[in-house]
Amino acid sequence: MNKSHISTLLIALAVVISAYILAGAYRNRNKGNDTISVTGLGSKDFTSDLIVWSGSFHKKNLDLKMAYAELDAAREVVKSYLVAKGIGADKLIFSAIDIEQQYDNRYDDDGNQVSSIFTGYRLQQSVQIESNEVEKVEEISRNVTELINSGIEFYSNSPNYYYTKLAELKIEMIAEATKDANVRAQKIAENAGGSLGVLKSADMGVFQIVGQNSAEDYSWGGSFNTSSKNKTASITVNLQYESH
Repeated sequence: MNKSHISTLLIALAVVISAYILAGAYRNRNKGNDTISVTGLGSKDFTSDLIVWSGSFHKKNLDLKMAYAELDAAREVVKSYLVAKGIGADKLIFSAIDIEQQYDNRYDDDGNQVSSIFTGYRLQQSVQIESNEVEKVEEISRNVTELINSGIEFYSNSPNYYYTKLAELKIEMIAEATKDANVRAQKIAENAGGSLGVLKSADMGVFQIVGQNSAEDYSWGGSFNTSSKNKTASITVNLQYESH
């Protein structure tokens, strides 16, 4: 066999070997890229154990000093009322006093202001309670209008509800969501006639808190309901496995 035939044979053999190696690499690459991606859900119902409630009251007088005196007297009445209802004086947080000068503006038929008469100083203050005695503060928020009988215009805001063990609850839900995702992945692998490989990645999804049995919308950025005492928290976990 001459040298040219030998060279041609070697080149052909090299091409065959290279093709085999590349084919094997391609098969291995595809095998390594076979993945199963699943999303698991964890959810828990819970009842809030912390309530934050606030209300406001005001007084108005042409004389600023008298307005202050009247507001001071009203604050003492509010304080005595809440303490009598079982709220500790140290739990009452009174805000700074807001002062507003009020005027009676008069306009002509064309909408132009023709006069402005000063009607007095309106002073307003709010009080806030943060407590673990949820039911007690709820009842106070509903009945605090009793202060009207004492000559005080008191405006009660809707309470906000929170949960002090949210961190622990979140860990429980992540565990539940992870377990749920793993079961889903196992089923997918079995139905495909394969088996589940190692976990490649795990990502936590959106954390949501909504009112129980409500039609409240979920948000892509997560929602955090504070208006309902009874809530439902949920979280998703995204897992990615190798498959065989």
